[in-house]
Amino acid sequence: MRGGHVPERSAEDIQRDIERSREQLAKAVDQLTYRTSPKRVVENTKQSLRARLRTPQGQAIAAAAGGLIVLLVVRRVRKH
Repeated sequence: MRGGHVPERSAEDIQRDIERSREQLAKAVDQLTYRTSPKRVVENTKQSLRARLRTPQGQAIAAAAGGLIVLLVVRRVRKH
């Protein structure tokens, strides 16, 4: 409002705005708490890894990692 007069707000209008802001803030905090809970993060990570392992590329990576682990175990057993 350029050069205009800002209308006066009643105490009730201000109180409603405050309550609305509090509700929005509470919802935002609840969402952040839910998204960042350690159990939720672990579960999301597990689901993501499972989905990746179902792809051909994921299966190839898992096979390569498994082969590397077997190779390292065999080398260690032979040294002892």
